[in-house]
Amino acid sequence: MWTRHRRRSPYRHVILPIFAIGVLSYFGHHALSGSFGLASKQEYEARISALNAELASLEEQRSELEKRTGMLRDGSLERDMIDEQARRLLGVTRENEIVILN
Repeated sequence: MWTRHRRRSPYRHVILPIFAIGVLSYFGHHALSGSFGLASKQEYEARISALNAELASLEEQRSELEKRTGMLRDGSLERDMIDEQARRLLGVTRENEIVILN
């Protein structure tokens, strides 16, 4: 009776390390330059600082508007402020006034 024996390939010890190197290089590349990698971290930090600056400007505008609306609330109505707002909205002036538009 004849028996067949398979010869083992001389490359069998090389296949697994080559596959592992390929997988590690794939994930390493995406860890450095992918959309959530180290390179994009700098872009996110720049965007965060820009948005923080915009937030500070908006908060400043909000505090200014709150201050101006605080003057129009009941109990602290200032006639000059109401008069100024009404004239600005209606576009009405008196005969002896000079209008300076900003």
